[in-house]
Amino acid sequence: MPISADTVTHIARLSRLRINPESMPQLQHDLDAVLGLFEQLAGINVSDVAPLFHPGDPHLRLRIDAVTESDQRAAFQALASDVSADLYLVPKVIEAAPTASKGS
Repeated sequence: MPISADTVTHIARLSRLRINPESMPQLQHDLDAVLGLFEQLAGINVSDVAPLFHPGDPHLRLRIDAVTESDQRAAFQALASDVSADLYLVPKVIEAAPTASKGS
């Protein structure tokens, strides 16, 4: 069933699209082609196809939970500018919010 120019105009208005009148025949042809593909899909017999719940492999392959790197805490803390009790000390960057005066 070919799409009429009125249908294309109606779809464009609903989509808030401005259509150039010169492009109307090409749009009609393109929309007809898309709907033809849907008609082909609707005609395929899928009665023997099981439903697909997930397009990927539902089984996750987990890696072994093992330590793969050595402890380098001491080497990293030796590079830090300030350390205390195995913690990195950094300058304070959050300031207190100014208090509102009673007159405002």
